[in-house]
Amino acid sequence: MTVEQKTGAGPDEHNELRETIVRHEWDQFQRTNNEGGRAACQGNWPVFHQMRLAQFLTWERPLLESYASDLDESDRVGRNLVTEKYGRMMASTAPEEFARNIEPYIPRLRADRVDRQERVITQQVAWAADFRSHYPRLGEAMRVLTTAEDTTNATSFETYLRGELGTYSDATFDLYEAMILERAAEDPQRNITEETLLNTVRLGGFESLAEAEAAQSAR
Repeated sequence: MTVEQKTGAGPDEHNELRETIVRHEWDQFQRTNNEGGRAACQGNWPVFHQMRLAQFLTWERPLLESYASDLDESDRVGRNLVTEKYGRMMASTAPEEFARNIEPYIPRLRADRVDRQERVITQQVAWAADFRSHYPRLGEAMRVLTTAEDTTNATSFETYLRGELGTYSDATFDLYEAMILERAAEDPQRNITEETLLNTVRLGGFESLAEAEAAQSAR
């Protein structure tokens, strides 16, 4: 069975929860202060909705429920997980500012948690690289791939993922890690980047990754 047969962006019994999560993240995003003023992407709900929903369409209900609980708990204790995600990215893109103004104020991750996250990140970076090799035009529209490619103006897929995983509770990360390990153990492996991008292009009106790739090539 192909990736495109296994996944889809159509409605299912979990979509109400997915929509709730995306809206909750959007609300936190609106409260995220950006150096230099409000970022243009903070006013682009359609793109935010498409990108985040495409990711959550790859998640099963237990993981969705756990992350929804993380968001609720962050509101209760005065954290903003979206702000924290972007702050954690600055460990690579602006390390001095991160060390001075961010790291002292966010939860510190245990060494074993960091090690487990890095194994997940290594797998997902490999999947993203594989996706780019099969769909180079769509790959060009993605973030740069690795942390080594970060600049002050460009944050890589690897760094973004590291920032996001760092905001998950232990319970949510346990479920996320299990999902990645399960996908990696299948033969063939189930590439979560490919499934996420399939959801993205379907939400954008394309039937398949091949159709979206051809449309990019025609531009």
